[in-house]
Amino acid sequence: MIVGHILGLLGVGVAAGLVSTVVSLASIVSYPALLAFGLPPLTANVTNTVALVFTGIGAAAGSRPELAGEGGRVLKLGPVAAIGGATGALLLLVTPSRTFELIAPWLIAMASLLLVRPPSVRAGGEHGVLGRVLLFAVTIYTGYFGAAGGLMVFAVLAFMLGHSAAKLNAMKNVMSGLANAVAALGFALFGPVDWGAAVPLAAGFLVGGWIGPTIARRLPGDSLRYVAAACGLAVAIKLGWDSYSR
Repeated sequence: MIVGHILGLLGVGVAAGLVSTVVSLASIVSYPALLAFGLPPLTANVTNTVALVFTGIGAAAGSRPELAGEGGRVLKLGPVAAIGGATGALLLLVTPSRTFELIAPWLIAMASLLLVRPPSVRAGGEHGVLGRVLLFAVTIYTGYFGAAGGLMVFAVLAFMLGHSAAKLNAMKNVMSGLANAVAALGFALFGPVDWGAAVPLAAGFLVGGWIGPTIARRLPGDSLRYVAAACGLAVAIKLGWDSYSR
């Protein structure tokens, strides 16, 4: 049974890592799987966030062509994402979750609709105050729970930058990875992480995250943005139904 659980979590991690790097919805796969394996909701949430760090590592390794020349931008925006992730982790540990549960479907729906707009360079670019505030806000959510958090980061980057969808996706993986890494550090120190589940899940995330960019860069035109938007709207409807039907 233990071997079966390990292999099952490894497989879940690979699938979720692929989903994360292609359509930004890893937690929609991995979080319910952890619940199905018997973890309590809070433990499943923090364990999932810790394991998700390895999706970011794998995705960064697999996205080297898209990230070429982006080091300066990562250094400027990365601290914003990291602080947002830390803030979200703190909120998870000290506040009730009901408020975020009610707000999350609306945030995800708005981010999904934003994705269908053509990317354009905004006034002030990535250095604009509005862009940084939006990035900070969505990475708070990523650190707090993260279901479709990567999709919201993708949408904000599409709002800020004029990159191709594949390049935006690579930047999203890095920003989400930084937010998750800082949140994961807090959870590892103060949260109820189930390390027996986190390790095989993380190994699967690493593999799936590394393979995912290869798939993303082969998708034609802006199809990646439209697929992510459609998936995000479906998630928003599902989360909204679960939250408001109680």
